Amino acid sequence: MSSAQKYDVIVIGGGASGMMAAGQAGSRGKRVLLLEKNKKLGAKLAITGGTRCNITNAEEDTRTLLGHYGNAEQFLFSPFSQFGVKDTFAFFEALGLPLVVEARKRAFPHTHKAEDVVRAMTEFMRKNKVEVRLGRTVEKIVTKGSRIEKVIADSEEFFADSFVFATGGISHPETGSTGDGFAWLAKINLPIAKPTPTIVPLKVKESWIKDVSGVTLSDMKITFMSQSKKKFSRTGAVLFTHFGLSGPLILNSSSQVADYLHEGPVAAHIDMRPNLDLGVLDKLITEHFAANSNKILKNTFKELAPQGMSDALLALMPAIDPGKKVHSVTKEERRVLAELLKDLPLTITDLMGLDRAVVADGGLPLTEIDTRTMRVNKYPNLFVTGDLLHINRPTGGYSLQLCWTTGFVAGSAA
Repeated sequence: MSSAQKYDVIVIGGGASGMMAAGQAGSRGKRVLLLEKNKKLGAKLAITGGTRCNITNAEEDTRTLLGHYGNAEQFLFSPFSQFGVKDTFAFFEALGLPLVVEARKRAFPHTHKAEDVVRAMTEFMRKNKVEVRLGRTVEKIVTKGSRIEKVIADSEEFFADSFVFATGGISHPETGSTGDGFAWLAKINLPIAKPTPTIVPLKVKESWIKDVSGVTLSDMKITFMSQSKKKFSRTGAVLFTHFGLSGPLILNSSSQVADYLHEGPVAAHIDMRPNLDLGVLDKLITEHFAANSNKILKNTFKELAPQGMSDALLALMPAIDPGKKVHSVTKEERRVLAELLKDLPLTITDLMGLDRAVVADGGLPLTEIDTRTMRVNKYPNLFVTGDLLHINRPTGGYSLQLCWTTGFVAGSAA
């Protein structure tokens, strides 16, 4: 065995939690090697938040913050007490990348560029003398008793006292998150919860949705129903896509919708004017039509419907001629227009797959690790971070904060 191949800590995975773990271990004077199968670091990190990078959620109350992690809440108090939201703000400011807070407490780098976060983390590792090897695919994990002895990457052996698995889950597989870590953990006889997309767009039955692809309804209410019974409602923004619905509100509703899809298709009803009841809206339309009585319906309806939606909505009402003058619109037809603005029906048939998931759960259950250190109970020199952990969470900065926290804790203990 060449001494050059022996390290204090080997981190596998050059994403958010891996870079944090490697840099933090290096700051303690450890000899650290990071192995990344991609040709560059932070592939998934570079596309998060639409390349703006929603770096954390600025919720200062730890109990409130951890409430967003579902059943994992009870396990996360210790790691978040070691590195929480305030620590994330201070950490990036020290790296020359202060954060700004936007709606729903979402925090971004002040440059609004995810690539700047990757650059800052790369510099963090460089300062702490982390050795980085890119384009290295780990093929095998070798154990000896209850310890990880070495890893083999591209037929080369790498030994270490401690190993950190930070390969990510299986959302955005195009960035290299293809479930490798799940397979390794399973091969060393650790239980793995099956991955499912938890933050993912919704697929709809109606084909007209393609005609409004790219349109966003910024202030609307959506109600989900199963077997003719109301289940829950959300208010916010919805993005229409060529296959269905997306946007933060939809993504954060998808896991609940998934529960009802087991019973069959889920009905969704979109209220595009949630601040007006039907009677008030009908009166508003009446007044608008009276002021534009000689205009063509399809032209004046654009001023009443959300931007980009009027033609599609009129097409859903074939009994109403969009080419006729407004003064010819009957009271009954006007009422139909108002009702559609208040209740646009859609049929949710499925979730989009893991390839479109923003976040997928699955992975190593937290009962298998000591979250005070992120150390695996059965393997005292193995640490697991980030998306390899079976933790459900919404969009809005919670996933990356989990990566910063677990990476820091693992890097402090390895």
